[in-house]
Amino acid sequence: MASTAHFSEEEMAELREAFSKVDVSGNGFIHANDLTDVLKAANLPLPGYKARELVQNLTTTEDGRISFDEFISIFQNLKSDDVAKSFRKQINKKEGICAIGGMSEQSSAGTQHSYSEEEKYAFVNWINKALEKDPDCKHVVPMNPETDDLFQAVGDGIVLCKMINFSVPDTIDERTINKKKLTPFTIQENLNLALNSASAIGCHVVNIGAEDLKEGKPYLVLGLLWQVIKIGLFADIEISRNEALIALLREGESLEDLMKLSPEELLLRWANYHLENAGCNKVNNFSSDIKPDFYNIIKDSRAYYHLLNQVAPKGDEEGIPAITIDMSGLREKDDVQRAECMLQQAERLGCRQFVTATDVVRGNPKLNLAFIANLFNKYPALHKPENQDIDWSSIEGETREERTFRNWMNSLGVNPRVNHLYSDLSDALVIFQLYEKIKVPVDWNRVNKPPYPKLGGNMKKLENCNYAVELGKNQAKFSLVGIAGQDLNEGNRTLTLALIWQLMRRYTLNILEDIGGGEKVNDEIIVNWVNETLTAAGKDSTISSFKDGKISTSMPVLDLIDAIQPGSIKYDLLKTEDLNDEEKLNNAKYAISMARKIGARVYALPEDLVEVKPKMVMTVFACLMGKGMKTV
Repeated sequence: MASTAHFSEEEMAELREAFSKVDVSGNGFIHANDLTDVLKAANLPLPGYKARELVQNLTTTEDGRISFDEFISIFQNLKSDDVAKSFRKQINKKEGICAIGGMSEQSSAGTQHSYSEEEKYAFVNWINKALEKDPDCKHVVPMNPETDDLFQAVGDGIVLCKMINFSVPDTIDERTINKKKLTPFTIQENLNLALNSASAIGCHVVNIGAEDLKEGKPYLVLGLLWQVIKIGLFADIEISRNEALIALLREGESLEDLMKLSPEELLLRWANYHLENAGCNKVNNFSSDIKPDFYNIIKDSRAYYHLLNQVAPKGDEEGIPAITIDMSGLREKDDVQRAECMLQQAERLGCRQFVTATDVVRGNPKLNLAFIANLFNKYPALHKPENQDIDWSSIEGETREERTFRNWMNSLGVNPRVNHLYSDLSDALVIFQLYEKIKVPVDWNRVNKPPYPKLGGNMKKLENCNYAVELGKNQAKFSLVGIAGQDLNEGNRTLTLALIWQLMRRYTLNILEDIGGGEKVNDEIIVNWVNETLTAAGKDSTISSFKDGKISTSMPVLDLIDAIQPGSIKYDLLKTEDLNDEEKLNNAKYAISMARKIGARVYALPEDLVEVKPKMVMTVFACLMGKGMKTV
């Protein structure tokens, strides 16, 4: 792992953000050519041969990919030279990038955070459209994208809560959002609710606090909003939720191969599917192919024109009128004007969001990716294959438990991001990162890192999985009877979940132990603390275990929240006796959101309380115990 001793926490966050902008696929690597292009665009006094030499010295992979650690080493080398000053200066001078001074003393000594004006403009327009009819947002919506309205608008937490629900409906119970006569305390509650709910849907919110949002720190606000928006845009780009995606299967490919693709990879394949049908050149990726100096594929808008023409309704489906795309704009000689004509056609489909003509020509990868995702969601123009030899029973949707685990991992910032729980853990790299989160040391010299060779690559992954099981048994002292590395490598659902649950449980208990000065915690201690806290607050609720049937009403959870923060629960909104299933779910939704509102980072879902799922119930009470111990 690269040394980060020379970088502050803020600098590391900025470098990670810069790396992720290039690493659009999210696989933890960029290509050497991308680095060279960035250096050239920054006008660095670094000859091409020197850049290539630098890359060759740091990269040992056959295809010339660069990991984040190698990227840090490159930047560290540059920082030690005079050329580093030019590098940062030129990066901040790029059109559309604003630089702002940091907030800490160290920041004021020279560290700067940059943010994209284009992204601000795009996100404001997306939020304005999403919340235009929401009466609770009339005090800030519509925002002016030309100003800094956005950074003030997020300060009371309402817009953030609403956008989380827009991306993942019903994440936040509307009854828990403070909307009127706001005070510093109720604003803090809204921001707690937003941050903890964002974490629960898989956003990485480490090092983002309520004060950061209240102050409207641009780079943090935009970073969080992008995660929330992206999760919403990608929600249906998954085969179990959209079986028509099977039309993208290629010859010689199995359904399993297609199901392993990330949303970005599926979007790319979808775009190419329609471009091939239109007789156009294919797009290789959303980072390099969108650059202005690349071949006339994306930057000149021609590919977008043909994509729009392919997906526009043809009027052959009942109730859907035809929309004819005017292709005359292809004759425009100016790239920007041609892009504007293309976007006017996209607007006829209701899909102009996220990009301006300039964004298309400059090739902003993030915004072009969002543009494509929005177009896919509205007009996929795919049909589920008929009469093909496809085992439809193998297409299993993600269970609640699996989704909870995946969101938990992603909220911790694992790299690469987990899209498919089993295939994305098959090389154990994410598992090693989780071990470090629970204070189990990993010998990274024993870990095989991607890219893996075509021949023997799976053996490298299997070696990682064997080491992961070894760590679990010998270092973490997990119960892994009957679990072998091969089970993780092959994605055995039951056995993989057994390991993941023990990782999540240990992570939760570690937080409690840190708060309690290192004192060991188990289920019995948590149950006793819950009952003692309820009794001390004069509540009638008690629990005998995490399997107690009374938990299905959510009343023990609600009473505990009210015991931790007296007066927080509005009991007049609840049904407390003789509950039917709908009323139980109604209580559970309120309970989960209230737990997050008072500051408990709860990942469980309302259904887990109603169905009394012991594992998830344990995490709810443990998180509340952690909050209660901090409050005392």
